[in-house]
Amino acid sequence: MSARFEELGWRQTPIGEISLRRRFDPTVRADVYEVKLGDEYLMSSLFTVAERELSRLGLARTPGDRLDVLVGGLGLGYTAREALTDPRIRELTVVEYSDAVIDWHRRDLLPDTAGLAADRRVELVCADFFAAAAAPVGFDPARPGHTYNALLLDIDHSPRHVLHGPNAAFYTCEGMRAVANHLIDGGTFAMWSDDAPDDEFRAILESVFVDVEAQPIVFDNPLTRGQSSATIYLATRPDRTRGTGHDQTSGIP
Repeated sequence: MSARFEELGWRQTPIGEISLRRRFDPTVRADVYEVKLGDEYLMSSLFTVAERELSRLGLARTPGDRLDVLVGGLGLGYTAREALTDPRIRELTVVEYSDAVIDWHRRDLLPDTAGLAADRRVELVCADFFAAAAAPVGFDPARPGHTYNALLLDIDHSPRHVLHGPNAAFYTCEGMRAVANHLIDGGTFAMWSDDAPDDEFRAILESVFVDVEAQPIVFDNPLTRGQSSATIYLATRPDRTRGTGHDQTSGIP
């Protein structure tokens, strides 16, 4: 048995102290890896179903080959790792706010996702996802205005429970129009939320995107010996070549 508790890394950031710890959990009789922001739990290796479903469901509706995909939020790496199981992935760009989190992956501190940073398809970018989403330059200064086949987002707890106050502007019609501009026509926007489906946020998505879904994800919770749930939002950027007229109402150029 390993030591019951170990702090593997921590770093002070403008939004608080972020830390990675490993602890032995007697309920599941295994090591559990957790990330905290201050006293708030952000993620745990005990609960990865929704993070993996974010990639699986998002890429399942994304057409084409040689996909260029962007993941917002690196965390423990489960969303990115699941995306790489799709053989169509050509490039996977992962935007992470904290350089400490990127360093944890480059040092392979997380056994389940070890090797992620070394994958030749992966580029880890230390940047503020929300600031980049709002900027015309986008996520890659070397390729201003570059667009993606899919964008998979897992950062805030939900549109109503954000980690940093300014993030709330993203979950508006204006924010959704901005992020849609970073997708190709027919590209996929997918987002994880820890809350139940939110009708107000779904309506915002429908003002910009088409084929919008809010899919509940139910998974076993070994701590409560019951079930927990999350939501995956799925949406498609309208294809302007088909002349649906949707772009005129959504404000997408």
